[in-house]
Amino acid sequence: MLTVRGAELVWTGETERPGGELACDRDGLVSAAPVDGDVLDASGCVVTPGLVNAHHHLLQSAFRTLPGTRGVPMREWLPRMASAYAALGVDAELAHRAAAVGVAESLLSGVTTVADHHLTWPASTGDGVAIASAVAAAAAELGGRLVFVRGSARDDPETAAASADAIAHALGGDPTGMVQVAVGPAGVHSDGPETFALLGEVAARHGLRRRTQANEQVDVEVAAQRYGRRPLDLLDEWGWLAPDVTLAHLCGVTPAEIMRVATTGASATHAPGCDLPMGWGVAPAAALADAGIPLGLGTSGGGSNDAGHLLADARLALQVAPLVGRAVAAREVLGWATAGSAAGLGRPELGRLEPGSAADLVCWDVTGVADAGVADPLAGLLWAAPGRKPRHVVVAGRVVVRDGRLVARPEREVASGLRALLAARPSR
Repeated sequence: MLTVRGAELVWTGETERPGGELACDRDGLVSAAPVDGDVLDASGCVVTPGLVNAHHHLLQSAFRTLPGTRGVPMREWLPRMASAYAALGVDAELAHRAAAVGVAESLLSGVTTVADHHLTWPASTGDGVAIASAVAAAAAELGGRLVFVRGSARDDPETAAASADAIAHALGGDPTGMVQVAVGPAGVHSDGPETFALLGEVAARHGLRRRTQANEQVDVEVAAQRYGRRPLDLLDEWGWLAPDVTLAHLCGVTPAEIMRVATTGASATHAPGCDLPMGWGVAPAAALADAGIPLGLGTSGGGSNDAGHLLADARLALQVAPLVGRAVAAREVLGWATAGSAAGLGRPELGRLEPGSAADLVCWDVTGVADAGVADPLAGLLWAAPGRKPRHVVVAGRVVVRDGRLVARPEREVASGLRALLAARPSR
């Protein structure tokens, strides 16, 4: 049990409480009543729900700033990344060390839940359980929550479905909610109707969420060339516009398509830190939210973003919103990065700090020079200090970052593990 005490402000996602404290019970939930146990000093901090990264590719933490992969059309970027994966060799060891780096980076920037859309499955990886288990182990070792998405990118449809089924059996059914499994083709640009159908059957059988990417640059181009259609037309026809589906990116969408997504109950994930600098488009996030579409935020992977700092990308979403619609408020964007992302994962207990919610929280120190003169400390979390790091991070009532340091493992040890593997495989 844990009590967070002395905060300047507690934002529950719904209300703001100046001062006060927050109690976490023995089940890792926010308690309405005081509890005994440890006390976490949050003096000088704004406390928020843990951030939820609704779209990451953790494997790409091993493939950042590769030559020829910055600011290029997606049709060129995809094969270059595929060549890099093949040259290095994707296996469970690499998946574990890359995931450890990505999850550590996430926790150290206030992200308590990461959705990892894993799309690279060499034939040597078999049913994929070893890779999925390696990623889950990395998250468990550091104390973060994981949503493992068994993705597909031109995989054989039946092989992908069998793998998803095996992974769901291996990792599904976690009563603590620390590991969740989902399925997700990369998009209509890479996978056909059979893959979408078979992965959908696995999802229905196991009660899994479905996720895919839609309406980025290459997705629109390939859909037009191959089918003479728009991506959302195909997804609707294939049964992938529904309340259990989340669509990442949605850069090139029309007003009519936004309303179409809204009427189906599907949710969306905005990834400006990937799409904007790469030149792949900018989702009209405010328009999506105004249409009633549950909207979350994701960083996408290190191969296009280079960072897993969701708060920095939330700041970018705040800044770019007026260029593609209307200005948005900091509280609205913080809502996207917390409860909005959680909604797309089907996890209403995450992204809020009301009694009974998961005790996932972040203590952001606002006593430094970057916050001096800030009239609204909650809005200042986004407007000030682009690279802001939290003082403490708590997941399921357990402190996983204390005074800016990982509790489970030294940060340098996590980084050196990946560096050593990359040095031993000199294919880069």
